[in-house]
Amino acid sequence: MTARVAEIWRHPIKSHGRESLARVTLREGRTMPWDRRWAVAHDAAKADGAEWAPCQNFSRGAKAPKLQAISARSTPADGTVTLTHPERDEITINPDDAADEARFIDWVKPISPTDRALPERVLRVEDRGMTDTDYPSISILNAASHAQVAERIGREISILRWRGNLVLEGLEPWAERRWIGKRIKLGGAVLQLREEIVRCLATTASTRSGERDADTLGALMTGWGHQKFGVYAEVVRSGEVQKNDPVEILS
Repeated sequence: MTARVAEIWRHPIKSHGRESLARVTLREGRTMPWDRRWAVAHDAAKADGAEWAPCQNFSRGAKAPKLQAISARSTPADGTVTLTHPERDEITINPDDAADEARFIDWVKPISPTDRALPERVLRVEDRGMTDTDYPSISILNAASHAQVAERIGREISILRWRGNLVLEGLEPWAERRWIGKRIKLGGAVLQLREEIVRCLATTASTRSGERDADTLGALMTGWGHQKFGVYAEVVRSGEVQKNDPVEILS
């Protein structure tokens, strides 16, 4: 089977929901549009929204597993995001609006652990998604590698646990690990593969319930001697990417 783009995902609010896309236009040197556009700073954060800040400033699935069960639907035309969770009523907010920001904080606190720093405010850096990397990255997953991790665990788990942007099918398991330093073409876009993704406890939580129910990190360590899954890439040529677009290794 020819390698292809099987799924496209973005996460409008960092660690607080994901949405499926049929296509996306990637821009050179940018994150995926509306991916990690906002991040939820907790009450111990040092970030102020003036520039990119590292993960430890934000509420995220590694510390608050129930966040993994949030789904999102964004409407860029009016700047809103609709969030759903099995334990909360659906909410639609414009995170840049102060009143909506307060409503969102009230909405998310009941699914945030009280023994951790609590969500306090929503931050956004202009023209820069709050990725886990200090450069504008796109995360790429290999469905065949995921299948091997699930087999190691002993049951099916959702690939959404890894919070990737692009899911590729038709590859050999772990082929993506050999791509570091290479360029790949997806649809009209070209991406440079930068580094592997070191995983955290967020991946142990179900995207349906938000409960920690699978030892993904243990499976990676016992099966392959590391806790890496997926790769980070940078967009080096702008272009549109659609589901079922072929994947081509350029160099």
